[in-house]
Amino acid sequence: MGATTAASPASIAEPRSEGFERVRAVLQTLAHGHDPLWLTSSARSAQEAADVLGVALGQIAKSVVFRRKSDDGAVLVIAAGDRRVDERKLQVHTGPLGRADADFVKARTGFSIGGVSPLGFAPAQGWSAPQLFIDETLFRFDTIWAAAGHPNGVFQMTPQQLVALTGAPVVEVMQS
Repeated sequence: MGATTAASPASIAEPRSEGFERVRAVLQTLAHGHDPLWLTSSARSAQEAADVLGVALGQIAKSVVFRRKSDDGAVLVIAAGDRRVDERKLQVHTGPLGRADADFVKARTGFSIGGVSPLGFAPAQGWSAPQLFIDETLFRFDTIWAAAGHPNGVFQMTPQQLVALTGAPVVEVMQS
C-alpha cells in the first residue's frame, strides 16, 4: 500500500481561514483522530499537495465539483489525485452534468477552488450541500489526504474513514 507522510509540514503561526476552522470543528465533532494541518505553502493542486506532504499523487483525495443540469445542484467526487473523473460514468448516478466555475463552487460548497473539503460545507442560502461520491481507487492506499477548507489546509484519514465521515457511496467513475 501507499506511503503515509514525511515530516509534518504544518505551521502553527499561520492564520486560519473560516473554512479551515469549519472543517476542524466538524472533524472534532466526529471524533476524527487527526487534526487538520496548515501547510506552509499552498497546495491548490493535487500535485502540489503530494509534493508538500511527500506522498504519492494518488493519496491526495482531490475534490472535483460538477454542476447538475437538472436542478443546478453541486455534485462532488472525492477522487484519487492521479486519476481523472469520467463524466459519462458519473452521469449514470447524477443525470446530465456541466462545468462548475469558481463562483459556483464557492456558492454551493462554501469553499474556494483548491480548498474544497469533503465535509464542513456552508453552501449559500437556498442551496443544499453537494451530492457526494467517493472514487473507489482511493482504496489502493492505507492513508489519504483531503483539503481542509483552504488551499493551505489538509487532513489525513484512511479511505474507510472518508466513507464513515461523509456517508458518501463508493463508486467507479474514473477514466480507464
